[in-house]
Amino acid sequence: MDAVSTVVSYVLDRLNSLFLGPGSEISLTSLGCALAVALVFLAVRHYRRRRRMRLKVLLRALFPRRITRHPSTLLDLGYLFVNVFLFGAIFGWALLSYQWVSNGVTGLLTANVGAVAPSTLPDLAVRAIVTVCLFLAYELGYWVHHYLCHRVPFLWEFHKVHHSANVLTPLTVFRVHPVDTWLFANLLVLFVGTANGLANYAFGITAYQYALSDTNIILVVFVHAYIHLQHSHLWITFRGWAGRVFMSPAHHQVHHSNNPVHFNKNLGSCLSLWDWLFGTLYVPAKHSENLRFGVAPDGRDEQTITALYITPVVDAARHVTALAGAHDENAAERAAPAASEPALRI
Repeated sequence: MDAVSTVVSYVLDRLNSLFLGPGSEISLTSLGCALAVALVFLAVRHYRRRRRMRLKVLLRALFPRRITRHPSTLLDLGYLFVNVFLFGAIFGWALLSYQWVSNGVTGLLTANVGAVAPSTLPDLAVRAIVTVCLFLAYELGYWVHHYLCHRVPFLWEFHKVHHSANVLTPLTVFRVHPVDTWLFANLLVLFVGTANGLANYAFGITAYQYALSDTNIILVVFVHAYIHLQHSHLWITFRGWAGRVFMSPAHHQVHHSNNPVHFNKNLGSCLSLWDWLFGTLYVPAKHSENLRFGVAPDGRDEQTITALYITPVVDAARHVTALAGAHDENAAERAAPAASEPALRI
């Protein structure tokens, strides 16, 4: 009975954190906000096209059967269950400590540069600056992780699980291989922890960000505004300067496109700022570009949870084996000339 009670308690705690935590990436409040934004968007579009605005029609446009009944959507549900309830517990121990990184950076600077006098700025100003800095560090860490996963073949084998979705829904955010999740979490700790350590040293005090459930308040605002709609079929795009600063739903849908023109573009999360600075930005057109999603050229990706967990490991191992073989061949080629040279005569 104790084991059953422990399992039930764990499941309820995970469900509570997932759906009721204000800082959760898929909280009920953020999903409700996404639904409201989507309904308003569809209503405005129907009005401009002089179509009748009936709730039934709007709901059908919001939840089309071609998406809700697609095998890819069903697999997203499977990933939600496995990643939240199983791998969340298994990989928790393998993460770097945010506090350790932050304290390490502050201690290193203090030991090598010297202590800094405590800031005289109001606490409100200090916390606001720290909140913005940590949000930008999160966005930069997100971009770097995403860039590496698209450019390094070994990492791409794990990351392409997320891109195997043939339709996009808010649940697609959970379609992530655990190795990809582990790398992402540790890189974020390095970037955000380093930023926090630098801020603590600069202000001469232990500075805290504004947060909800340990989640940066700016990130919470973005999640409630439109982040869920990035994994959707709604073409909501930002143009002009907004398209160079903010990652609209259409920006991220382009990122999932299997059109080679869109490969390795729009790697940011909430902001397209780092993409703009590093040359990976693709500002989508005003009207839908009729995208197809997935990794397979024909749009028929493997949609079994077993294959998408095991196949990446096998394919990644092949890259390691190929690299090891290439290294051995290069070593043999370097040694061959020396072995073929005649012995010196004394």
